[in-house]
Amino acid sequence: MKTRMVPDRFLNHQLGRAHDKWEQSLQRGGDFIPSEDKPDDTRSQFYRDYSRILHCTSYRRLKHKTQVFFATQNDHICTRMEHVNHVVSISYTISKFMGLNTELTQAIALGHDLGHSPFGHEGETLLSEIMQQWDGSFWHEKNGLYTADKIATLPNASNMHKNLRLTYAVRDGIISHCGETDENGLFPRPGAIDLEQIERPNQYMPFTWEACVVKLSDKIAYLGRDIEDAIELNLLEPDRLEELNKLMRKIPDSPGVVNNTALIELFIKDICRNSSPEEGMHFSPRYFNLLVDVKEFNYRHIYYHPRLLYYKEYARCIIHTIFDFLDGFYGKDVLEQIAANTSKFPVLLRYFHEWLIKYSAVDLTERDKAHFSNDIIYDIADQIQYRRAVIDYIAGMTDNFAIRVYHEIISF
Repeated sequence: MKTRMVPDRFLNHQLGRAHDKWEQSLQRGGDFIPSEDKPDDTRSQFYRDYSRILHCTSYRRLKHKTQVFFATQNDHICTRMEHVNHVVSISYTISKFMGLNTELTQAIALGHDLGHSPFGHEGETLLSEIMQQWDGSFWHEKNGLYTADKIATLPNASNMHKNLRLTYAVRDGIISHCGETDENGLFPRPGAIDLEQIERPNQYMPFTWEACVVKLSDKIAYLGRDIEDAIELNLLEPDRLEELNKLMRKIPDSPGVVNNTALIELFIKDICRNSSPEEGMHFSPRYFNLLVDVKEFNYRHIYYHPRLLYYKEYARCIIHTIFDFLDGFYGKDVLEQIAANTSKFPVLLRYFHEWLIKYSAVDLTERDKAHFSNDIIYDIADQIQYRRAVIDYIAGMTDNFAIRVYHEIISF
């Protein structure tokens, strides 16, 4: 017998003013005093976070970053920005039905992939390989928090570029969103932790039920859409599609064929039907098995498809070339060296010069002229910190920009 769908099961656990995690969730740093921030006159604190993410450059660049298929010229293929907005939509639907704080889920969902590099997970792997030689590893959830805290900025009403200073609950949801593991039965962790001390993906559960919704919505959003894109690009032969359809036919309520709309609706209804504060957020065994099977299919026939493997080699060449080229400028008078070569490599070096001005103290006069009032995060006299500046610069690139500056480097 099918479990009945009951709305507002989590209403008493919604992150609101009466919740015991409310004050911690609103923290915007150790020195944050609520009266110093803007009042909740037209927007709540979480919706203010949503707006800050929406308008920052790091979010804007997601429209030209890989979801699965690199630097696509097909307007119908999903980009990272589209995926993010799919997660926003799905998490809103689930959180609203469950009685949770929809503004918090929207803010987390909008910011959850700010840390993605160009060329998707392959770019993430390549940057991690470089960093492992000298400074740990690169993974997009951690870089998402780092981007939200240190890289992303907005000009204020006085045109001074400031850090976003997002709330703890949103920052926690960004670094805790890892959807690559197959948990089934999520509960938020009871206490706050120092988010910067998290060492690996999925090390901790999220702090809020709302972030748990985003974690599951991320997976719901990408599985069916990745299949649709693979079909659009003719990567799946008829027998592969039939293999998928057989999986769907095991589900009594399904249309019997793979359809992204149907998958989203079925998974949303299943999680809303089966989740409760007592048993956690989870799918029924039937739908959890379907999710695992579809994900395993995607890895075998889409993510490791030979056409993608060829492009991964291209991405490797691009990222390593850009890193090695910029790493070569380290040393005394780095800004002068960059300025002397900007006419030869005008796009790459112009923006890298601006990057160093914005995030280091190498030229405070120029920094003031540019109205940069964000945190200084590099001492570029230190080689490790200079290399981190190069990594962060590359991580912020879109696919298209990375390809463009790569060709600038190799052109004569």
